[in-house]
Amino acid sequence: MAAADSSGAVGLVLARPARLLGAEPFFMEFIAGIEECLTERDMSVLLHVVTTHAAELAAYRRWAAGRLVDAVVLVNRSVVDPRPALLRELDMPVVVVGEPAAALGGPAVRTDDAGPVVEALRHLFELGHSRIARITGPAGLLHTAARTAAMLDGCRAAGAVPMILEGDYSEESGAKLTAALLGRSEPPTAILYDNDVMAVAGLGAAKELGVSVPGRLSLIAWDDSTLCRLASPSLTTMSVDVHQFGVSVAQSVLELTSGQQVAERWSPAATLLVRESSAIVAAH
Repeated sequence: MAAADSSGAVGLVLARPARLLGAEPFFMEFIAGIEECLTERDMSVLLHVVTTHAAELAAYRRWAAGRLVDAVVLVNRSVVDPRPALLRELDMPVVVVGEPAAALGGPAVRTDDAGPVVEALRHLFELGHSRIARITGPAGLLHTAARTAAMLDGCRAAGAVPMILEGDYSEESGAKLTAALLGRSEPPTAILYDNDVMAVAGLGAAKELGVSVPGRLSLIAWDDSTLCRLASPSLTTMSVDVHQFGVSVAQSVLELTSGQQVAERWSPAATLLVRESSAIVAAH
């Protein structure tokens, strides 16, 4: 049960276009995991979707002034991030999703962003691929930067040629950037995407251009949603138990708001699920 002076709510602000939230399965499954755990304590998630970071900061100020939430879940940490300092100034309890924020000094549910990239590259190297592209999420996000660094290091060590283009997690960017890569004089033989929506859109773009998957092009998605399983061919993916990720975050929130010592937690590790979209590189 929530305490008598508790709002009974945990705040989560997502600074992203609402259309992406509806199209991308990740956050819906993540929130479902949080809700499942919080419901046992008669608590819920107060979700606020905004389009700018300034609007996100304003939301935190309103919540603090009105004591509308007992804690905040901070997602999508960025390389330059004013949010931790503001939340500390507002004295709001915070659980960080991803890399801990020095300005807060509070608990975090950490994620290994580099390890899965290494595993995906190993799979592609074993299949003989040496021209490998990656279509990323926004470059300013910490987890994007970590994945990019891992890819550059991995390709450098293997003598492979990396190609990295920045997307925004949308269907449009997945299709457009895949077409741009395939239009190069030396196109990649494999593409790794930072989410499932861009990967499915990339598969569609390859089909429209007459590029066979996996005959001429191997694809690997990130996050194993139903989209990946129902695609034709089905998509090889770095699979994350997103629901359990949300549960882990909620467990940290409950410990924090009840005054307990918050246990150190990591998100479930992303693991490679090989399906039909990745194969031995075609001979030229």
